[in-house]
Amino acid sequence: MENNKLHILIVDDDDRIRDLLKDYLINNNYIISTAENAEEAKEKLKYIKFDILILDVMMPGQSGYELTEEIKKTIQVPIILLTAKGEVENRIKGLELGADDYIGKPFEPKELLLRIKNIVKNKNILDLSSKYFVGQAEINLNKMTINFNNKIRKINNSEKKVLIEMLSNPGKTFSREEIGRISGINQERSIDVMVTRLRQKLESNPKNPKYLQTIRGSGYVLWIE
Repeated sequence: MENNKLHILIVDDDDRIRDLLKDYLINNNYIISTAENAEEAKEKLKYIKFDILILDVMMPGQSGYELTEEIKKTIQVPIILLTAKGEVENRIKGLELGADDYIGKPFEPKELLLRIKNIVKNKNILDLSSKYFVGQAEINLNKMTINFNNKIRKINNSEKKVLIEMLSNPGKTFSREEIGRISGINQERSIDVMVTRLRQKLESNPKNPKYLQTIRGSGYVLWIE
């Protein structure tokens, strides 16, 4: 995925830092949204799927540590923490809570850009121009089609978003709440219907799925041979 396809959320109560990073990253072909605090960030997370979050640790209200811990319970998104604290124990705390990287203030924007690029390189972000196989089903995310037994079936945007995440994380169980956030679908029944539709497009026996399976009490998982 190209840089200009990546949407980053910057959360910092310092207007100067927030605006500086926003301008710098926009100039480097990223899509940028900002928030002044954790509450504003969580409101945006309800409606937008971000590729990377950049969180300041020391914010009024909920701290970056607390926000990281809360987010990681439901959303698997890379997080970089900005902290003025240089002590080893504080860095370890952030990583233990699920942060993917940290950078101490003050820092050069170019250093943050390099951290972002490293996360993108290390994270299994799908190339939408490539084709992917789940059993005999050939998935073309760019054309939004699934070719199974020489029959081409279209997928909608919600199904595409879910497939991108599942193909990026084969064997990972996604809760209904997490699938809802990814797809933008709120009702559990509608999420189940979407999964059923995907099975009909991917599986030779949708009622006894081999690849897109239900994990009772937890959610759904996609297995790839």
